[in-house]
Amino acid sequence: MTESANTLDGLDQQRVNPMLWLGIIGLIYLLLVAVATIGTGFKTAAKDDAETLFAFATNPFLGLIIGTLATALIQSSSTVTSIIVGLVAGGLPVSIAIPMVMGANIGTTITNTIVSLGHVRDKHEFRQAFSAATVHDFFNLLSVVVFLPLEIATGFLQKSAGALVGLFSGDADLSIKGFNFMKPLTKPGVDLLKGCLQGMGLDDMLTGVVMVALGIVMILFAVIRVGRLLRSALVGKAKDILHAAIGSGPMSGIGSGTLVTILVQSSSTTTSLMVPLAGSGVFKTKDIYPFTLGANIGTCVTALLAATAVSGAMAGAALQIALVHLIYNVLGVLVIFLIPNWLRASRITDFPIRCAETLAGIASERKSLALSYILGVFFLVPGAMVFAFN
Repeated sequence: MTESANTLDGLDQQRVNPMLWLGIIGLIYLLLVAVATIGTGFKTAAKDDAETLFAFATNPFLGLIIGTLATALIQSSSTVTSIIVGLVAGGLPVSIAIPMVMGANIGTTITNTIVSLGHVRDKHEFRQAFSAATVHDFFNLLSVVVFLPLEIATGFLQKSAGALVGLFSGDADLSIKGFNFMKPLTKPGVDLLKGCLQGMGLDDMLTGVVMVALGIVMILFAVIRVGRLLRSALVGKAKDILHAAIGSGPMSGIGSGTLVTILVQSSSTTTSLMVPLAGSGVFKTKDIYPFTLGANIGTCVTALLAATAVSGAMAGAALQIALVHLIYNVLGVLVIFLIPNWLRASRITDFPIRCAETLAGIASERKSLALSYILGVFFLVPGAMVFAFN
């Protein structure tokens, strides 16, 4: 009798209200709209001057800083890399654009770091969430330390991508711009919000600023709420499937992160969804880590989409910088994570995890440090360097 009752209880736990999953889908859509809203808000506020910031990039170091700062402001590496592709098509030297792409990788991690602040009231949850968020920061910083000096000294990324461009050149139309199905899904929500704000008599500058602010609020609301709903929904088989996809090993985590990011075309969205799961204890930082690396690879699709839509004399250069983005992220995963992992060189593989957990431990004791970290790393230090070196 007891065994039968336990079996029934287990079945009841696995029966999740379908409305719960509808709520999760709705919140994920809200998150996608929120990320798109921030990008649209920035472009609305800046109008035709959105690319002015990039004019400061007169050398590779400043290119790195500008890429970081621009992505932190827009909160979308996909948008920034697409802008960079357009700038290269307009004549920006690829040697300057490459550090910008590296900087975009750093700047995009601000979104999930902001999301981790949603757990700030619970010390233990905040420590886990902040660690899962910042492990992405430390990996991207380490990638820059390893590859930027090599690129400046040898130009290997530029040369490798240039060789690949030759394979794609020809008379055939290679445009895959139509693959971007995410924009039509989010555009109605973004346009509705923008129309409401402009209908209130706000000018473009104020409309853009309000859209950015509302986008950040929407991100925090959506991710915190979806985290709570996922904790209720992830029981029984659903939980087993998620753990099999993300937490069963490095390759499954990387593959899942890549696939999900290709589908939603936003690494900020995919990595931000993992932060509440880490905060609630569903996953540990070491489980989230490979997933974020996959997100780095998956986000390269957006730049490739933008590049294949470019025609004319500079089409090859635009495709070259998009391929640089892909090669750089794949090499980062191989050199810093996969190869050391296969060689059992845990001191290299686990370095970003140790840094993230150490910082999270300090930040959980001194909450103001978390805010200082976000403002300093993503805004104040890059901004000061831009003006100091010009």
